[in-house]
Amino acid sequence: MEFQMKEIGYKTTFEYGELHVAGDVTYGFRPFQLMVSAIAGCSGSVFRKILDKKRIVYDDITIQAEVERNEEKANRIEKIHLHFIISSSSEDLDREQIQKCLELAHKNCPMVQSVEGSINITETFELK
Repeated sequence: MEFQMKEIGYKTTFEYGELHVAGDVTYGFRPFQLMVSAIAGCSGSVFRKILDKKRIVYDDITIQAEVERNEEKANRIEKIHLHFIISSSSEDLDREQIQKCLELAHKNCPMVQSVEGSINITETFELK
């Protein structure tokens, strides 16, 4: 990866497109937003793969992320809570099985495991 300096922030280009990163949201994505997005996106992708592998039927998944930052320590991310809202037309969803899938996703998500011990990541879910 290569990042090029802009007047404010940096930019890089990936296969999908150009990414602008800056501390000011008017010039790009803020670094903490990208970190939380990487963790939520990765966790959600791994969770979906596990659900699919177990043939658990769902229609949609929305992830809500809550972030706690510590202003006294360079505004570092201390905690990320991911809440998965799972919509399904099937009424046969087993809450215990979904919980096990979520725990398995936590253990197998590369982004979650990369920050293990530095950022406290918790997950919950609800069925709709």
